[in-house]
Amino acid sequence: MGGAAAGAAVGLTAAVPAPAEAAAAVRSVSSYVAVDAESHLLRRATYGPTPASVAEIRELGTAAWLDRQLAPAGIPDPACDALLTRFPLIALSITELRSRVAAGTLRYGWDTMLQLGYAATSRAIWSERQLYEVMVDFWSNHLNITNPSGDVWDNRQDYDRTVIRPYALGRFADLLKASARHPAMLTYLDNRFSTRAAPNENYGRELLELHTVGLGYTESDVKNAARLLTGLTVDWDTGAYKYSAVAHATGPVQVLGFRHANPTPAGGEAAVLALLDYLALHPSTARRIATKLCVRFVADDPPAALVTRLAKVYLSNGTAITPVLRALFGSAEFRASAGRKLRTPYEDIVATVRAVGYGPDATGTAGIESLYWLIGSLGQAPMSWAPPNGYPDVAAAWTSPGGMLARWNAHLHIVAGYRPKEFQRPANLAEALVGALPASYGALIDALARRLFGRTLPAADRTALAAYFGKTAGAALKPGDAAVGWRFPQLVALMLNSPYFSVR
Repeated sequence: MGGAAAGAAVGLTAAVPAPAEAAAAVRSVSSYVAVDAESHLLRRATYGPTPASVAEIRELGTAAWLDRQLAPAGIPDPACDALLTRFPLIALSITELRSRVAAGTLRYGWDTMLQLGYAATSRAIWSERQLYEVMVDFWSNHLNITNPSGDVWDNRQDYDRTVIRPYALGRFADLLKASARHPAMLTYLDNRFSTRAAPNENYGRELLELHTVGLGYTESDVKNAARLLTGLTVDWDTGAYKYSAVAHATGPVQVLGFRHANPTPAGGEAAVLALLDYLALHPSTARRIATKLCVRFVADDPPAALVTRLAKVYLSNGTAITPVLRALFGSAEFRASAGRKLRTPYEDIVATVRAVGYGPDATGTAGIESLYWLIGSLGQAPMSWAPPNGYPDVAAAWTSPGGMLARWNAHLHIVAGYRPKEFQRPANLAEALVGALPASYGALIDALARRLFGRTLPAADRTALAAYFGKTAGAALKPGDAAVGWRFPQLVALMLNSPYFSVR
């Protein structure tokens, strides 16, 4: 089943590159994608175009569409909101969750963390607030806390709801300070156990290396950051954040160019917040955030001039992210970057469901859960990366032969309804994706390519796909032909297996 699809896909002239060739290949694949401004923006600022999003951006224009996406609170999202009610545990506060576990009405916190992963997958596929969800994933990855993970059983859902989501399009300084005072981060990076007698350096190091300035700090910077961070801890009885003056190490500290007398235990929290503001506004942090945004939205090898400009926008706007995104999407470098990114496994599977237009389970969550675990089998279930550095976002990390074969199998499973079988699919898939019966095999392939890719394919690839059915592109297509019946999902999967879909 998957092997047949994979074997046929290799016959296309647009072959998927081997890992050693991935970086060079990404630079040469712009010919695979539709390069109009609307299609390009949809491929980068959403989890994949849909007929509805294509119609919307063509009606509004790219500028107005982007304005709307950057103000997600103004976008009605009733269907997704209703779907999320099937995951009620993600709305629980830390107190509510711990109370239910203590009362025996909830199994530890594992169910809650899994519901958070299911909800993230659902939002990526079916939310109308697409750019917002992309940025939620971006910051979840940047300030990574592995989910599910036993140590954060009672607070990971609260971290998502009260830290990542409220600040995803806000100021990075505010996001950084919120994360530093949340029990999930303090637990994940061990600061809850850090005291003046035994400062733990884990959070201090990752705060510098991963969350803010990047490499270039000294061991003295780490030690001073760790000392200053003592006192930021978690209340053992309630599971909530608290500042413990008793645990705080006093005395002068210097972290990079930041100096503070840190004279009293009571003033330790304010000193930490001052350090976080300093780090958020550091030029190296500006460059690091700009670089990561460019890697996410522009290219694996981000243009240096664009990074420099975006870092300046970040600093001049007090770490606000929305102006940076406006500048990024409005840049010449972004417009010229069509085809210079490859979808990660998570993006690929989410885009697959969006491309074919399947709906979630009519009731329950079995299909969504199945898709989440399918994505996990490809190595990228949302928020599940174990180390604190977050998932890689470059092609070379994801383009192994085994990984690509697994994606190809997943495409056929999804399209044919093998897994998840609970998703809502049209009774006549061919009619739903291409409309009235095309006159020929070539016309069928053209119509499907326009639906999936926003463009038609070169003659050689059209010929190869028709040959999969033992036909020529000009051969007449009849209503009873398998190509528009039981074998149509194979055609869809073959096309999704190609770089025309994996490139974005």
